[in-house]
Amino acid sequence: MPLLDVDRDLTRHSYYAATAPREASFPTLQGAVSADVAIVGGGLAGLSAAIELHDRGFDVVLLEARQVGWGASGRNGGQAIHGLACDQDVIETQLGLEAARRVWDMSIEALDLIRQRIARFGIDCDWRDGYLAVATSERKARELRAWVERVERVYGYPQQWIGRDELPRWLASPRYVAGAADPRSGHLHPLKYSLGLARAAAALGVRIYEHSAVTRLDAGAPLRLHTAQGDVAARRVLLAGNVYLQQFAPEVAPQLAARIMPVGTYIVATPPLGTERAAALIPSGCAVCDTNFVLDYFRTTPDHRLIYGGRVSYSTATPMNLAAGMRRRMVRTFPQLDDVEVEHAWGGFVDISMNRAPDFGRIGGDVYYVQGFSGHGLALTGLAGKLVAEAIAGDASRFDTFARVKHRPFPGGRLLRMPALVAGMAWYRLRDLL
Repeated sequence: MPLLDVDRDLTRHSYYAATAPREASFPTLQGAVSADVAIVGGGLAGLSAAIELHDRGFDVVLLEARQVGWGASGRNGGQAIHGLACDQDVIETQLGLEAARRVWDMSIEALDLIRQRIARFGIDCDWRDGYLAVATSERKARELRAWVERVERVYGYPQQWIGRDELPRWLASPRYVAGAADPRSGHLHPLKYSLGLARAAAALGVRIYEHSAVTRLDAGAPLRLHTAQGDVAARRVLLAGNVYLQQFAPEVAPQLAARIMPVGTYIVATPPLGTERAAALIPSGCAVCDTNFVLDYFRTTPDHRLIYGGRVSYSTATPMNLAAGMRRRMVRTFPQLDDVEVEHAWGGFVDISMNRAPDFGRIGGDVYYVQGFSGHGLALTGLAGKLVAEAIAGDASRFDTFARVKHRPFPGGRLLRMPALVAGMAWYRLRDLL
């Protein structure tokens, strides 16, 4: 089944959509317009780039195939976390330690950027400080502690180690044996944040068009993007559609398709649990994520629900009995919720790269792209937009640091790469269990 058909079913029951109604919409592109920069994709990366480009004096048009914040930007786990989806040694091996330090520091800047934009634009998106990484076994606890110590020693980024005896004061779950707390990371309502950025961009003067899927990109001077009912002429283009670019506009940049794969991610939310019961689950108020390769993540909300994610599909097929299966995972982590059903169950697709590192670069000089956030993009997408704006304004040094990361296509070609990925992920699930 095509991703879009799966998404139409999955997104109907999103807690985020239920609690962040869209108060306004943007028009569909009609006729010919021109701009300095045209952006394809109205998620966090595209909206961030639009704001940053406008701040630098550029006239910007943004085209979104559905609605702003419709994709992963508006329905993810809501956790804004330091670092990248890949291990730092991926960056160290390819770029060297000094460049890896710059990449790490930029990932922390991405967290600060969220706070700055919330303050600048007055975005009410339920931001809360605090993130807790937790280990499910003593072996994983030793690995986590070694990582925490190395990050402080090599990257100058301290975190608080939490041993078994202290952990219940942070998290009321028998499943975990130790953790590491980072007060600089945090969590928010991603759809409220995305819609807030869209309102801010429009108020600044960015022209946003929804339901305006790009069908073709013509090279030349200027570049020209075509939609069903209009076109945009621009000096430069940013492709920020990620996995959905290949669904809505497969002919625009087919050379990028082999470097990312769609992965389905799934989340549930409980009914309101009451102030005391919700607070007792995670007394620290942190967003929580375990260190397994196939991981679980969760947090509480201002209306005293638990949001719980942790099931993925590498075949694009939605798991059967999604709500029931996710509830079992939730109760395994929090047995005290055995009497609680789930009220919302939803999901969608993120794009992963082969090495889980973000994939930024250019096509033909004036077409920029950002993709491959690999499920770790809530903060990094915002930074990506800033780096693209810097590059278009004349300073590409930071963008090019990321662009130097090499990416390989997924093996197997169009027919076999998905079965190969499914088999590989089955091995990682087994390894986590063992």
